[in-house]
Amino acid sequence: MPTIRVELFEGRTIEQKRALAAALTEATVRTLGSKPEAVEVLFYDIARHDWAVGGKLQSDDQPPAPGGGA
Repeated sequence: MPTIRVELFEGRTIEQKRALAAALTEATVRTLGSKPEAVEVLFYDIARHDWAVGGKLQSDDQPPAPGGGA
């Protein structure tokens, strides 16, 4: 059972997550031969102040992008 963990900045819509889950499931089925019902996609919404790159919080480095971030 493939499990795909997706970590992203918070702010995505349910519709965006639904579309990404469908696309990831389709790619997994096509690539690995899995059954769609066996593919799990887990979303982890992370606040920019909880994500650091190069020692800097993402909330300090850049403002949220339109549509939910990077």
